Amino acid sequence: MRPHLTALRTLARRRPADPERGSATLFWLMVGVVFIGLLALVVDGGGQLKASAHADDVANAAARAGGQQSDAGQAIPGGPVVVDPDAAASVARSFLRTAGVEGTVTVAGGGTRLEVTVADTYHCLLLTGAGLTTLPVTGHGSAQLVHQVGD
Repeated sequence: MRPHLTALRTLARRRPADPERGSATLFWLMVGVVFIGLLALVVDGGGQLKASAHADDVANAAARAGGQQSDAGQAIPGGPVVVDPDAAASVARSFLRTAGVEGTVTVAGGGTRLEVTVADTYHCLLLTGAGLTTLPVTGHGSAQLVHQVGD
């Protein structure tokens, strides 16, 4: 018989002295992967919440800016105070463009309410390793005109 085959058979029959050798390494490797995954969820989940709050702020600010465009032709002679729909939508859209976000602007309630919806994205920091590069965020804001004190 060849000597190198005998040596291989001897190694194949030999059992390790400790059958659990290396099991702690596998455990800590799995715990580390889970910990890094949870850390990624916390960091990017928090970032998405912060981006969503920013989108709400931008939508509210755009609604307030547009809501200041009242139709002076009706309000000055004592008529109802209503938003000039075209001017309000134009100012709100301009505000959104300046802020660098996409959104929609609608005038509701017979011209007394301006509603703004903002759509933006959050760019992930850690979830890119899992294939998620961006997460969607939306913000909503509105402005209600006050017709008189107490309304």
